[in-house]
Amino acid sequence: MSSPLDQLSAGALDWLGGNLDRFDPYAPHSAGSPPHLRAKALMELALLCHCAARLPDPSGDRLEGARALLRRLWQREDFPRLFEAHPGAVPSYPLAFAALAPAGTDDTVARGVLARLAPADLAPSGKPPLKRLEIRYYADKAGVRHGIEPYPDLATLSPLATLPAAAPPPTPALLAAVPADTGPLTNAEGYSLTHTAFYLGDYGRTELPLTGEQLARAGDLVHRMLEHCVGQERWDLAAELVITQFILGLEPLDTPSGTAAVECLVRAQRPDGALPGRSAALRAPDSAPAGEFFRKAYHTTLVTALMGLVVLSGRPAWHRV
Repeated sequence: MSSPLDQLSAGALDWLGGNLDRFDPYAPHSAGSPPHLRAKALMELALLCHCAARLPDPSGDRLEGARALLRRLWQREDFPRLFEAHPGAVPSYPLAFAALAPAGTDDTVARGVLARLAPADLAPSGKPPLKRLEIRYYADKAGVRHGIEPYPDLATLSPLATLPAAAPPPTPALLAAVPADTGPLTNAEGYSLTHTAFYLGDYGRTELPLTGEQLARAGDLVHRMLEHCVGQERWDLAAELVITQFILGLEPLDTPSGTAAVECLVRAQRPDGALPGRSAALRAPDSAPAGEFFRKAYHTTLVTALMGLVVLSGRPAWHRV
């Protein structure tokens, strides 16, 4: 009998596979969607397929349709122009476009996109640590030379090492002014924490360049933030934090916060497999038009599918006992 996480992941993958036409920026009903949102959705789908392709069980036929769509789009010369409408797209989107190309894709378009990058795009000057880490991650995968510092140096500057392990307790006067949903981290800090782990740990396939003490601090912070997200039903960040637990060397299903997060997502999942928004507060109503529902649901559904693939894939050989 399959576990709740197996069922959660399979349902999410099935919904994504049944809505591939919504990812296609050239489908007739995509005309009203902003180009940068279409580009973002496609890059997230490409990341899911890239991560799945490296696992012992690449999810079988559930992602084959997605891979076929990506192969077709990655060979269209006009597709990368969608990046131009995305704020801060350079160099992240061109690098990701080349790095996440599906197997069997002609690289002519990707090489043209990379050729338009300037040396300053691949240099550390003026870029915060998380941006430099993102650039290095995708540049390395794309085989592009760059001037970004090594991963161990970036790790010491990252939120995994620099965010406070515990905030000081607020004074009684401050308690009244603190919103009820305030947790150990702000939402922005939570996302910076997870994305740092994704890039440094390559979504669970590479050992983090952190000390045991740093890993323990980060694990405690993730645990407390995950408990907060479950209480507030912040679904997409909860899924990202579960992936982060795995990257940190934990077994999320053996932790109270990881188990609670999976149960929270199971409760939120619709019968068709979709997670209907980033959070309970932002969920799309069942009566929402199909296009609006997709825009609100695809990201959380996709990161939930990714969470299942990563956690269920088993521990890589590098894991320290």
